[in-house]
Amino acid sequence: MEGVSRRVWLHSGAAAGMAAVGERATAAESARALQLTTADGYDYQRPQLKRGARLVFQGDSITDMKWGRNQKDRNHYLGHSYVYLVAARLGVDLPDRKLEFFNRGMSGHKVADLRQRWEKDAIDLKPDVISILVGVNDVGRNLKGVDVERWEEDFRFMLRASRAANQQLRMVLLDPFVLPSGRLADHAAYQGWRGQVDRLIPIVERLAAEFGAVHVQTQAMFDEAAAKASPEHWLWDGVHPLPQGHELIAREWIRRMSERWPT
Repeated sequence: MEGVSRRVWLHSGAAAGMAAVGERATAAESARALQLTTADGYDYQRPQLKRGARLVFQGDSITDMKWGRNQKDRNHYLGHSYVYLVAARLGVDLPDRKLEFFNRGMSGHKVADLRQRWEKDAIDLKPDVISILVGVNDVGRNLKGVDVERWEEDFRFMLRASRAANQQLRMVLLDPFVLPSGRLADHAAYQGWRGQVDRLIPIVERLAAEFGAVHVQTQAMFDEAAAKASPEHWLWDGVHPLPQGHELIAREWIRRMSERWPT
């Protein structure tokens, strides 16, 4: 009996020890889950956003990136552009905010196209934040010279209408951009596109100041990135970003938002 009792005691002790190990493991897993939820692993500031804020992203194919037109299909509803990356990061970092993200970029669209659908694809969504990246199609289809006055008029119309619908609306305006890669690797081709882009950037800057919007200087950002790695590393055809290019945009978008509205 003594041997049996000893075996029972050893078994009970081992079980208790294993339970303690299990409890420690569970505690460690909980701590790790909390760390992931609070995003302590990321060294950057988060923007202050109210609970249930609606963030709408507008633009052309750079924003579009095949977002799912069937919004019931939650596998594809944001596409795979910088919009997806912004939503992923903020969804992890600010889970208690219950943020809503909407991608309404349309491939091939110019600023005039955005204006035509602005009521349906922007104002009717009742955004708390509206983000706009547009211009490269205006350049690509008007290499002899973009009508900058009309371009600014259309852009201002959208901003005025949005602000009239929501006086508290936050706006984020991104510069159009190109790099000498892909179809724009030829020096003359690149200079033609870049010359027109450089005519639009001051308009974006001016409108950002006029409407109190965040200004994301994406062309300057990609110029700096292309000095560290080849232009092809960021924009495969001189216009459209690769995944790392979209990640650059997402990081800069969050950084600029956080500077304006810090937590």
